[in-house]
Amino acid sequence: MSDIQLDYRVPSPDLADHVTLFYNFRADVPWFEDMERADYAQFRFRLSPGFAAYYFPSGEKSAGPIHVVGPTSGATRCRVEGPVRVFGFGITPAGWAAMLGGDASDMLDDSMEVGPNLRPRAEAAFRAIAGTENMDERVLIAEALVREFTCRANQESVSFAHQVDQWLEGSTSPDIDDLIAVTGLSRRQVERKCNTLYGAPPKLLARKYRALRAAVAMCRGDISFDDAVGRGFYDQSHLIREVKQFTGLTPKQIRDRPTALAEITVQQRLAMSGLVRPLITST
Repeated sequence: MSDIQLDYRVPSPDLADHVTLFYNFRADVPWFEDMERADYAQFRFRLSPGFAAYYFPSGEKSAGPIHVVGPTSGATRCRVEGPVRVFGFGITPAGWAAMLGGDASDMLDDSMEVGPNLRPRAEAAFRAIAGTENMDERVLIAEALVREFTCRANQESVSFAHQVDQWLEGSTSPDIDDLIAVTGLSRRQVERKCNTLYGAPPKLLARKYRALRAAVAMCRGDISFDDAVGRGFYDQSHLIREVKQFTGLTPKQIRDRPTALAEITVQQRLAMSGLVRPLITST
C-alpha cells in the first residue's frame, strides 16, 4: 500500500453541483492493474507516459493524456504502465450536461479523448498541472477549468440531479413511482432524463448504488454479510452477484482481501464524510 497513494480534495461550494471530488493518484510500481468500481463519469489527466488502457465490456480502450471516462454500469479493469501519475475529478450528472453535453448513455462503459472544442483549454490546464506537484495548486488549476466549462450550466439539470440523488439516498430499494411524484414528470420523461444525465435508467441506478453502498459498508466493517442481505437483496446469491457486477469483487473479497484500489478508495472517501453528499462518500 505504501507504493500507492490516493488523495482527495472537496470542490469549492460553487462547483459542488458539477464535481464530486478532485483526486491525485500515484502508484510507484512497474505495472498497475486493478478493478475500478462502477462510478460517475471521470475527467482525467494522465501525467505519466507509457501504456494505459481500460477494459470495458465492449473491449479495450487506450487512455490518452487527457481523457474522459463515461459513467460506468459495472466494474472496469484498468492496466497502466508505471510509475503512474494521474490527476482527475469526478463529473456529476449536472456536470456532464454543462461540460460535455450530449447523451451520457452514449458513453456508458466507454472512454473518449477530449473533443476539439475543449482541447485547447484542457491542454493548457494539463501543462499547468504537470508543472506542479502540489495537490492544492492542481485543484485550483482544475477548478478554473471547470468554471470555464460550466459557465453556461443549466439549472434544470442541476435540480433534476438533486431530485434523483435524494431519491437514491432515501432508500436501499427506491421506488421509481416516488421519483415520478417528486419530479412531476412522466415515467418516460424520467427515464429519458436519467439516461441523458446519468447514463442509465432509474432501475439500473438503484441497483448500482444499492450494491455500492452495501460493498462500502462491508469493507468498512459497518455491517456483516447477513446484514447486507437484508438491505434490499433477495438472498445471498443476489447480493453476491450484484456486488460482484458493480465492484468486481465478491463480498468475501471485499471483507477479507480487498484490492489496493478498493481499500484506499473507501478509506479516503470515508474521510470526506460530512463534507460532500452522502451518495459520494457511502458508495
